[in-house]
Amino acid sequence: MREPMIVQPFINGQFMPSQTRNYTDAFNPSTGEVIARVPCCTKEEVEFAIQAAKAAFHGWSQTPAIKRAQVLYKLRDLLVEHMDELTYLVAQENGKTWDEAQGDVLKAKEGTELAIAAPSLMMGESLMDTSSGFDTVLYREPLGVFAGVVPFNFPAMIPMGWMAPVCIASGNTMVIKAASLTPRTALRIVELYKEAGLPDGVLNIVTCTRHEVDMILTHPDIKGITFVGSTKVGLHVYSTAAGAGKRVQALCEAKNHALVLEDAPIARTAAGIVNAAFGCAGERCMALPVAVVQESIADTLVAEIVKQAKTRRVGAAYDKTSELGPVISAAHKADIIRRIEEGIAEGAELVLDGRDCVVEGFENGFFVGPTIFDHVKPGMNIGDTEIFGPVLCVKRVKTFEEGLALMNENPFANGSVIFTQSGYYAREFARRSDGGMVGINVGIPVPVGVFPFSGHKRSFFGDTHCLGKDAYKFYTETKVVTTRWFDDAEKIKASTTTWDGTI
Repeated sequence: MREPMIVQPFINGQFMPSQTRNYTDAFNPSTGEVIARVPCCTKEEVEFAIQAAKAAFHGWSQTPAIKRAQVLYKLRDLLVEHMDELTYLVAQENGKTWDEAQGDVLKAKEGTELAIAAPSLMMGESLMDTSSGFDTVLYREPLGVFAGVVPFNFPAMIPMGWMAPVCIASGNTMVIKAASLTPRTALRIVELYKEAGLPDGVLNIVTCTRHEVDMILTHPDIKGITFVGSTKVGLHVYSTAAGAGKRVQALCEAKNHALVLEDAPIARTAAGIVNAAFGCAGERCMALPVAVVQESIADTLVAEIVKQAKTRRVGAAYDKTSELGPVISAAHKADIIRRIEEGIAEGAELVLDGRDCVVEGFENGFFVGPTIFDHVKPGMNIGDTEIFGPVLCVKRVKTFEEGLALMNENPFANGSVIFTQSGYYAREFARRSDGGMVGINVGIPVPVGVFPFSGHKRSFFGDTHCLGKDAYKFYTETKVVTTRWFDDAEKIKASTTTWDGTI
């Protein structure tokens, strides 16, 4: 067994050994082995990262947007060149299957491609003759230093697709607090940023505890916070940072529901639900952990879902034949099992049990097999709160209206899905669902990066979502300039025209 690598923060363009005595273990979820020792950076080290970003801001923000985009263009090519290396890193440290891990890296590439469009998407607005002889122009300008607080579940996409690209393409600088369980992917990609020509200090990555994060939330040199994680922590981030006068976007928990109507094709619908519920081992905020099924087809659909779920090949993440990898840690596996046992105690019917899943040759891995509950009733905790694991709950309803009402009662509203052949019900669902991202016969309605990732209710706190045009609004502020010119000094003297602010 190789010795675990010692992770180092990346500050001001270089890796720096941390002076902390406090380290946490990062595991290979497929084997249970410790693969990295991750520092809980000191407050002084986090402060150094913030000051490096602050010092880099002036020069970077004054760099023309087209030249900033050229750095991102080079980065995009490097991501493609290193695709297999990065995919393996994600699979090894997170536990995603090969295809899922590659999708994570591809999403980082997609966010980078959105950032390449900065010269167009940062454009403001203008109007000549807002009053006689007066012209007005609106510019979008960068603000300064932003901070990103990152979860473990998408180590490439979230820090290096959702956060960093548009932030720095807009002319800002950034400090990212990477997830201590999965920091190595982001740290490898930041090396590629430097290779692409990003100046030192523009992008910095640290790992630390909540105490250092609290310092970031109120730091006078931080202009905004972007966060992905639990609702409890997201509320703290939002209230604390907003209270300190900062911009905040906090993407939080979900309990996405699918409504399945009786006209939906059984096999195809079951395949969509199985993929959405058990992909990434359920560790994504756009997973589909609840299927609300019309009673008339419920028995048939549940049987088909169980049949298809049993065929999912559970295995090591970097085995390209695996269809379901491990969950992130032994502690999280234990919590998922506790939640399954809670569902049994609540009276839900366990029709597929994944608690005793063991993979030959990887007996110490953190595996949980596909798990399915039927007859989950309103008010059962198993069906109402996020588990973040490969657990599907089936709720039965009689009508479209009953199903829609049940779904909208949930306090989370990241995504919502309907499976139907009816254009009428599909349209009604899209119009009336509380979900911020809606799927019509699409189990995972994550939009491409040119659209915002737009959770609602307790799944999001803030005014402006990440990705799409929303991201450029979040990372820039507007400046409105009104101009008047005169031909010569005589006309200045002769002019009696003044602007009273009206048109």
